[in-house]
Amino acid sequence: MNFAREVVDAAPPDWLALVALDSRGDRREISFGEVSDRSARLASTLAASGVRRGDVVMTVVGNRPEWVHAMVACFRIGAVVLPCNEQLRPKDLGVRIERTAPRVVLAAEHLVETVQATGFDGPALALGDERLYDAPPAPFEELSATDPALVTFTSGTVGEPKPIRHGQRYLAGQRVQAEHWFGAREGELAWCTAASGWSKSARNAFIAPWLRGAAALLHDARFDPHERVAVMEREGVNVLCMSPTEYRTVVKRGAVRPLPSLRHAVAAGEPLNPEVVRAFHENTGIEIHDGYGQTETGALTGMPIGPPVRPGSMGKPLPGFRLWIEDDELCADPASIPTFFLDGGDGAWRTGDRVREDEDGYLWFEGRTDDVIISSGYRIGPFEVESALVSHPAVAEAAAVAAPDDERGSVVRAVVVLRDGEQPSDELSRALQDHVKAVTAPYKYPRIVEFAESLPKTSSGKIRRALLRAGGTAPG
Repeated sequence: MNFAREVVDAAPPDWLALVALDSRGDRREISFGEVSDRSARLASTLAASGVRRGDVVMTVVGNRPEWVHAMVACFRIGAVVLPCNEQLRPKDLGVRIERTAPRVVLAAEHLVETVQATGFDGPALALGDERLYDAPPAPFEELSATDPALVTFTSGTVGEPKPIRHGQRYLAGQRVQAEHWFGAREGELAWCTAASGWSKSARNAFIAPWLRGAAALLHDARFDPHERVAVMEREGVNVLCMSPTEYRTVVKRGAVRPLPSLRHAVAAGEPLNPEVVRAFHENTGIEIHDGYGQTETGALTGMPIGPPVRPGSMGKPLPGFRLWIEDDELCADPASIPTFFLDGGDGAWRTGDRVREDEDGYLWFEGRTDDVIISSGYRIGPFEVESALVSHPAVAEAAAVAAPDDERGSVVRAVVVLRDGEQPSDELSRALQDHVKAVTAPYKYPRIVEFAESLPKTSSGKIRRALLRAGGTAPG
């Protein structure tokens, strides 16, 4: 199998593949023929830089055509692509480089210095350099279902983010959710707004639309609810995939209005509030189809296309996927899931999410069984935030937990114990927030900072995060 051959090159070369909008308002339409040619030439440049089948190539670039070309170039020659969010700082990128040993890094022009600041001593190529596309097209590699294709990182409750490897089967396996949940049709325009570097973006920014014969919209600009709706209206978006936070913000800021071109809408990444589903439907006539998946598994469930949406539910298992609930936790059979990661091992997969099933087989998310913070669709491990806070000279200890938020679902709340001689203040709170933004990706920073004399701990010294989530701190 080879995604570049069987999907990109198999499409009529004059068919629309991408509509690209940048932050300056410039607009480009890109055909499948152009994607094929540029990605094939970039693949040759990668090979000339020493990239071989199975080698990792890191990308650090926003939702731009160059990112898509880089992904397809890797798929073409059997390189393993590691897409990274452009908000990541040198410390974050350094962890990823250490754990995957990329042969080459492809970065947006303004991010090459950020990559070099990690100490990476391999080629760091600027994707804006047209010389990258001078080489003749590279030939296709013949690949098996379990040859690695993609690495994404996920945040856990302890330790640094972990690399998750997906095989070539992950790309072809997206056909299930593309047909039964994402729902794009041939000739339509689909827009998945997730930033490059996230697993939802990797599978839905262009892979799911292309598998259905649709074009994909790329918008390389910061989220603004009114602009988001204006772009949908102006470009005639038919299928929309946004995070629940984005839907909430669009609704709460009064930006939502009738969108004649919009036919289907989906959401994933965090729980979607029933009232948001109802409000969006009242304003647009479109029901949002919620879904659920993980970095390790890909999409697992989706609100079925056809029956009325059940607001608040994350739908049913995708066709052929075997899921069940054990001790209130959602479990899955890896053998039934074509998008399951390569290193998952044998036996049942426990998702770490508490879920209930109603009498009609619809699933309802009830919360995490661990301490991972889900904010605006981002998975944030408390360890990452705590490590950044403790690196500040004023901080002795810190704990990070989720706090409820009307728009983002949850935000990061930090409880900080200061070193001797330091005094709590609003100024210090802001300084700690700025420090976290500087040393790790800005989306991880604590929007709430509280000070305490000590942290509540178990007899073995572990932080009692459940007590902190309930609003408590240590006595005194």
